[in-house]
This record gives sequence, C-alpha cells and structure tokens, in this order.
Amino acid sequence: MSVLMKSLAGMTLSATLGFAPGLLATASAAEKDIVTTAVEAGSFQTLAVALKAGGLVETLQGKGPFTVFAPTDEAFAKLPAGTVETLLKPENKGRLASVLTYHVLPANVPAGQVVKLSAAATVNGQRVDIKVEDGKVKVDQATVVKADIHCANGVIHVVDEVLLPSSDNIPATAEKAGTFKTLLAAAKAAGLVEVLAGDQPLTVFAPTDEAFAKLPAGTVESLLKPENRAKLAAILKFHVVPGRVFSRDVLARKDLKTVEGGVLTAKVADGMATINGSKLIATDIDAANGVIHVIDSVMLPPPATTTTKHVAPTQTKTVAHVCPTTGVVTYYVVKTNCTP
Repeated sequence: MSVLMKSLAGMTLSATLGFAPGLLATASAAEKDIVTTAVEAGSFQTLAVALKAGGLVETLQGKGPFTVFAPTDEAFAKLPAGTVETLLKPENKGRLASVLTYHVLPANVPAGQVVKLSAAATVNGQRVDIKVEDGKVKVDQATVVKADIHCANGVIHVVDEVLLPSSDNIPATAEKAGTFKTLLAAAKAAGLVEVLAGDQPLTVFAPTDEAFAKLPAGTVESLLKPENRAKLAAILKFHVVPGRVFSRDVLARKDLKTVEGGVLTAKVADGMATINGSKLIATDIDAANGVIHVIDSVMLPPPATTTTKHVAPTQTKTVAHVCPTTGVVTYYVVKTNCTP
C-alpha cells in the first residue's frame, strides 16, 4: 500500500467534511519532502513530471513550509485531450509553472484550518476559493478527497481535479465581463492598455459602464478627446494600485497609494464597504496579472500638493472640477501658503 493510502488513527476532520478517515501520513513519510512523498505514492506521476518540466522540484523540496493541493493522475486525465502534452512543451514552461503554483499555498495549512477559510492566496498570486458544500471541501471546482498528508516541509491535500488559474490579463478579464466597455475605451484613449496588460501585478478599482454614466453629460466624451489624454490618464491611474490587494487587505490597510500618486481610503459603514465613497459591488476578480474590484462610481483625484526644487518651496494644489453643463473636466492650480 502506498504512503498516501496508509491509515493512522487521529484523523483531524471527520468524513462528514469530505475527508476519508485514517489518511494521515506515517512518521516516516513525515520525514520526507512533498515531492518525494508524492513520487513514492505512485498516483501522482503526471504531477511529478509536470513539476520537473515547470522547474519547481527544487522549490517544493525546499524548506517551505508549503501546502499543496495535489491532483492525482486521474485528475489530470480529466483535462481536455492534449492539454497536458501542450503544457509540458518547453515553450509553455511559464504557463505550466503558473498552473502548478496555483496549487500551492506558501504556508502549512492543515485541514482543520482549510475549512475555516473562504479563500487563500496561492504562490501563483491568484486566490483559490474554498467552501464546504454537501459535506465536502471544495477548492475552486475540485473536491478534496484525502487530507493532512504531512511532509517534512508542509502538507498535501489530494484533489480530484486540476485547478486552473485565470490566464487572462486585466483588460481581457474586463472585456469578457462585458460591463466595462467605457473603462476599456478610456484606457485605450489614455494609452494605458499595455500597462494594464503588463507583467507587473496591479489592483484595479473598476467603474462599470453604469458608473461612468453617472457622470455629468458630456464628461466622458470630453475626456476621450486627444487633447485631454493627460487628464484622462490621471483619473484612470487614480483607480489603480500597485500589486495584488485582495478585499480583506483593502479593508485592513484602509489607505492605498495609487499609481497616480493619490490615496484611496476604504471604509465600512452599515455593512457596506466603500473606497473613496464609491461602493464596492464586487471584489476579488482574479486576472493573470492582478485583481479587479468593481465600484459603482468614477473616482476623481483629490487636490494634490507639489513643491518646486532649488527655490523657496511653494505649495500648490490642483483641483479637478467637472462642469455640470458641459461635462468638461477642468484642473485649477491654486497656490497655498508657502514656507520660505
């Protein structure tokens, strides 16, 4: 009988949560790393080959700790014909690594903690959704069929399907949603599509088409004019934060510095989460290069303070004003008290 199938007493969760009893690793298995344990089990041959092709063997043999949601050979066989063969090609190493790291948490998370989570950030950067449904633990669409296989550098939970992260970047994700046509048109006009599709992770607070429609008549049309490209770019950058910031962290940090340079402030009142007064109507939409939070109104950059170098610093602030009649956005630079 393989290491993964050996039985021990002291199961941490009952079978009612979808974990078969008596599937803890033996003491000898607990002395071996995650990769060695999986290879010796005999039912993770495809995973082992994929880890080698993805250049992740040494990583998962490292100190860790890691938690691996490990798909069996049968799980890989459920993928569409040719998928595994395509992923194993050298030119697809990056995509393969992305898929594999989506199965790994950068911490030791035993089953008792897994069932308390609603989501978990993976080494990939994207989050997996976790829930208990009909007495079974689900990780995204997969079901955990064995749990708490303890290894020297972490723990393995066996899943019956391969977890697939989003392969679409932020603009592609927004386009597929179908409710961000104005935002995408604005990003194109401002020359920001390539930035939003880049490799650097970003968090976008994305106004819907309805949010843009709330602006005074003519505002969007005015901003889309070539001569207003800088104004438009500043507004859009005010909706973008560097890195992946999931909703829980948004609320925990409260203040987030934007790419534009301004600060977004998150609040919760009467059970409603807001960011700079805009309601968060959907959160944590994963993209290959970041995360999208949906908001119900467009946010305008607040007054900014600047100083001039090499001379007595003069403080100024820039005030954005939207004309309620024409919708034209005008910026006024106002001098404030300066310190000689």
